[in-house]
Amino acid sequence: MPELPEVETTLRGISPHLNKQVVAGVFIRTEKLRWPIPKDLPKILHGKTIISLQRRAKYLLIHFEHGTLIMHLGMSGSLRILTTPTTPDKHDHFDLVLTNGAILRLRDPRRFGAVLWHSGDLTDHPLLANLGPEPLLDAFNGDYLYRATRTRSALIKLVIMDSHLVVGVGNIYANESLFRAGIKPQLSAGKLSRLRCDKLVNEIRSTLNESITMGGSSLRDYVDSDGKQGYFQQHYWVYGRTKEPCKKCGTSIRQIKQGQRSSFYCPICQK
Repeated sequence: MPELPEVETTLRGISPHLNKQVVAGVFIRTEKLRWPIPKDLPKILHGKTIISLQRRAKYLLIHFEHGTLIMHLGMSGSLRILTTPTTPDKHDHFDLVLTNGAILRLRDPRRFGAVLWHSGDLTDHPLLANLGPEPLLDAFNGDYLYRATRTRSALIKLVIMDSHLVVGVGNIYANESLFRAGIKPQLSAGKLSRLRCDKLVNEIRSTLNESITMGGSSLRDYVDSDGKQGYFQQHYWVYGRTKEPCKKCGTSIRQIKQGQRSSFYCPICQK
């Protein structure tokens, strides 16, 4: 499933082609993804100018003067920029066509993505209203994490994956960040010291930034806006490396289930 680095990589890839451009047409080939695509979207967007693009959590926001197109890649989606007309295949469900000739195409084999329209205040939208701070911005810091976890008995890995506390730290990057911080995923969040909170925040930010630099992780269907795969998966410390030797100490990486998801850790390097 595309996580924050993959969505951020997609945003950086599509922005130069879309920003300040005018919509020439909208083509909806599959109305029902995770939620139905608004049927009147072609009428809403025709002739309108894109004023800016933004990422919020794992959502891509394409802003117009009269509202915002909200897009989500779901479990298998990707957005491609096409500079010449190309025949769509059965998994290409949505096209945004611009007057400069570029086409933004959503490919989503499993149809868990989303294309939605919101004309009001985005902070009121049910998908965005209760999100926590962005992990790459200053509002997410050691002091914030320390205060937010004082009464939390939940396991630290599950806590940092809670989008109400901080957005965009999915399963891959939670595993990797905890290893880098030397914190075992089974630790109760409320037991983290202030110093370890500082360390974990720094490693979450560092891990996400490194993945963005490498184009994200391509484990299944994900490709960037140019059709290229990311290569951060080649640098995992623990994720998916069950029984392989730890790259630091040589101990076998262990795998456990937490909240229906797999966690990977080194029993020596993480305490």
